[in-house]
Amino acid sequence: MTDWRLRRASVDDAPAVALVAQASFLETFAGVLAGPDILAHLAAKSSVARFAAWAADPTFVLTLAEHPAGLAPVGYTLLTPPEDVGETRAGDIELRRIYTLSATRGTGLGAMLMAQAIADARARGARRMLLGVFAGNSRARAFYERQGFAVVTERAFTVGATACDDRVYARDL
Repeated sequence: MTDWRLRRASVDDAPAVALVAQASFLETFAGVLAGPDILAHLAAKSSVARFAAWAADPTFVLTLAEHPAGLAPVGYTLLTPPEDVGETRAGDIELRRIYTLSATRGTGLGAMLMAQAIADARARGARRMLLGVFAGNSRARAFYERQGFAVVTERAFTVGATACDDRVYARDL
């Protein structure tokens, strides 16, 4: 197991987080979604400016994972107030993003990022974590299920011009 470094991302880390966001989304969805849709989605949802705004907002928790050899960015998570995840209740928080580069698969980084996100959510008083995932992403869905999440609803999600089906998962904290 690699000794990954996790830390709270600052506004200055926005370019690094955006790079990981864009690379990991492209790795995951190339061949699944149309290239122009991926590019449009990344421009709208994973820009440096967007990550800088999230890092600056105290209602969000942006965590950056770095490789221990050289501290290259390799993953991240983003906790937010719930948005478009179906019915919510007091004490809910959304894990809006959890991504790692494919080179980290099987190293425990995903579980480490999830454990940190859960600890951060609990520290904020959250009692339930929600997340949305592309219905066709079987690898991610299996990971969330191993982490104790269960499907609570479905939603439509647009990537570029393509409508996609998502599953919304929840886990009590």
